[in-house]
Amino acid sequence: MADLAPLVQGTGIGWRPEIAGVVADLPALSFCEVIAESVDPAAPPRGVVELRDRGVTVVPHGVRLSLGSADGLDRHRAEHLAACAATLGAPLVSEHVSFTRVAGRDAGHLLPVPRTREALDVLVANVSATQTVLDVPLALEPIAALFDWPGEEFTEAEFLTRLLDRTGALLLLDVANVHANARNRGADPRAVLDALPLDRVAYVHVAGGSEHAGDAAHGDPGVYHDTHTDAVPDEVLALLGELCDRARPPAVMLERDGHHPPAAELTAEFTTIARTAGAAGVAR
Repeated sequence: MADLAPLVQGTGIGWRPEIAGVVADLPALSFCEVIAESVDPAAPPRGVVELRDRGVTVVPHGVRLSLGSADGLDRHRAEHLAACAATLGAPLVSEHVSFTRVAGRDAGHLLPVPRTREALDVLVANVSATQTVLDVPLALEPIAALFDWPGEEFTEAEFLTRLLDRTGALLLLDVANVHANARNRGADPRAVLDALPLDRVAYVHVAGGSEHAGDAAHGDPGVYHDTHTDAVPDEVLALLGELCDRARPPAVMLERDGHHPPAAELTAEFTTIARTAGAAGVAR
């Protein structure tokens, strides 16, 4: 990585109430990520507070800031993200390169931002405004998109590099999203990694997904859904290994948002990710 001091290190997991007990018992847990919108800064979840007090780093992860919205920044949401960071003693926060709101209407999903100069200007303005509210650095996560907008002027890597250069933000790299986007666009995920600004990675997400068959006879290759409810496939683990061969990230974490497996299975998946990434204290 670059000469940036790591803000978070080791192996982590996305904290969810349904798996709080399993998370608390995970071996060599260095950090966890909590959905910011699920946190009341005045009364954060007890399980998260216990992890924080135990020395586990907690990172608030926003999902509703809508940084790509031409409506402008919702300052109240940005202030909430900042308050979560302050309450949890977080060294950074993260959000998505996406939008969720248009003309005051909330789509309820993370939608891809058109990769155009105009959309880039909107993102830069909203990210910069968010950074004035925050007391900690901001990492930005490119999403898994099931479609691309017509008339795009940049590749995803070019777009992200310009965004990070203009804002000074860090990159939250989701290798499952890289896999999903490459699979659905018919691209080589390793070539995508080579084009990304890997020297700006703050930490890495690893998650599962599933293939949905198309109709090959009619030119439909099917689609890969980044579900966060399935086990991490071998292809994503292999891509994590490819990333580590290029630039060892300071921290990796497992995202699992539903259909949680038994504790032993979840622990095994966590350990596999740690080994694949060569996390400190875990043999690769």
